[in-house]
Amino acid sequence: MWYTVFKAVIFKPLVKYGFRAKIIHAGNVPRRGGAILVSNHIAVMDSLVIPAMIPRRITYPAKAELFVGKGGPGPAIVAWFLKAVGMVPMDRGGGRASATSLNNISEVLSSGALVGIYPEGTRSPDGRLYKGKTGLARMVLANDVPVLPVGVVGTHKVRGAFGIPWISRPVVIVGEPLQFSEFAGRDRETRVLRWVTDETLAAIQELTGQEYADVYASRVKHGDLKDRGSDAFVTRRPGGGQPPGVIAAPEA
Repeated sequence: MWYTVFKAVIFKPLVKYGFRAKIIHAGNVPRRGGAILVSNHIAVMDSLVIPAMIPRRITYPAKAELFVGKGGPGPAIVAWFLKAVGMVPMDRGGGRASATSLNNISEVLSSGALVGIYPEGTRSPDGRLYKGKTGLARMVLANDVPVLPVGVVGTHKVRGAFGIPWISRPVVIVGEPLQFSEFAGRDRETRVLRWVTDETLAAIQELTGQEYADVYASRVKHGDLKDRGSDAFVTRRPGGGQPPGVIAAPEA
């Protein structure tokens, strides 16, 4: 209930009429059924603009620690909001907790809902599209659901009236759904996971026209490439080449 209320009363009017956002090819969004929406991530406001413009409800995994609400009224409000709008806690520490998180996402998908993921894992430090993490592919293949590529542009903040931070005319571009059913169940094969992930990022790149760097964005933001940047890793597109071999079904 709260998701619908917040979207209809606050977020969609703000984004559509205040920011003057638009969506292109909204008809590509499946009307029903479980699917994973994947998009580039260039600014904080992506997480407001995309859900406001996509016609279906989106459930995003959020860091598990945000659901605890400890440390004062701010964290408590964040925790309440995430729970109220139906977000799913995601533990990234590995082991049993992470497995439980993936099971929670699988339950959301099996209920016919739309799950949103940023495959780059973090915001782009410089506007480029970065190497995707294969957790996306693992969820796609384990649940045999389509992937909905989405590109977002124009969500960086600008100085508005009276110096108030604002964004102007962001655009959400929806691609055609991708199907990887021929690889369903092969969510433990590294080569398959990488190929599915790269093909998904390539579909996003076609929508946004971003330059692609074949390195994880986290290395550029916080790691060994923080001072060097990603120029040396720029390539034409993610992945490419022949897909992994499809295993033929056994004869009856």
